[in-house]
Amino acid sequence: MKSETVKSQALHLRASGHSYSYISDKTGISKSTLSDWLTRIPYIPNQETIARIGKARAASGAAKHKIKVESLTRAALLAKDDIGTISRRDLFMLGLGLYIGEGTKSGNIIRVINANPHVIRLAMVWFKKICNLTNSNFRLRLHIYPDNNEKDCIKYWSKITGLPTRNFQKTQIDLRKDKKMAKRGKLPYGTAHLHIKSNGVEKFGVFLARRIQAWTDIVLRV
Repeated sequence: MKSETVKSQALHLRASGHSYSYISDKTGISKSTLSDWLTRIPYIPNQETIARIGKARAASGAAKHKIKVESLTRAALLAKDDIGTISRRDLFMLGLGLYIGEGTKSGNIIRVINANPHVIRLAMVWFKKICNLTNSNFRLRLHIYPDNNEKDCIKYWSKITGLPTRNFQKTQIDLRKDKKMAKRGKLPYGTAHLHIKSNGVEKFGVFLARRIQAWTDIVLRV
């Protein structure tokens, strides 16, 4: 996949001691995205980097990176203790909060939209464990852009969700000409629209949509 090739190139360049600015110029990927991809890659400026930006600046960048990695590691350890074991009740409330933020709230439609694969997977876990749905109840529609490869996107989301391609609906391609160039490459696999299909079971159709809405109403009165 093109996006995977670019990411691999970025990882190699960072491991070789190049700065975010250099890698961004070589790959066309924004420095903010590179930061997400490469934060945990050890950064020791190579001679080319030192020659280009200066020894003091290179050393400062390496020191800041080390401090950031140490902070992320400490935060991750504390977070693990903070969270502990996630109970069914925790999952119920977590998933409901996710649906309040990312779910459809009208027309008796049950749908979660997000580009983050972890969010979509969490939504599926919630629907399965809390609402008793199975993979047969899920339909996925992808919203992609002209710079996305449709087949690669379908393959990616199929792997992420565990859904066969027959569960995918027709892909929507955003052809708007006013789409900002800065957006290109930001969503290499597009956005996933996770729909719920009742398959003729009443409790998984309109009734479930109303039940989710009732849960939402109760929580939002707090």
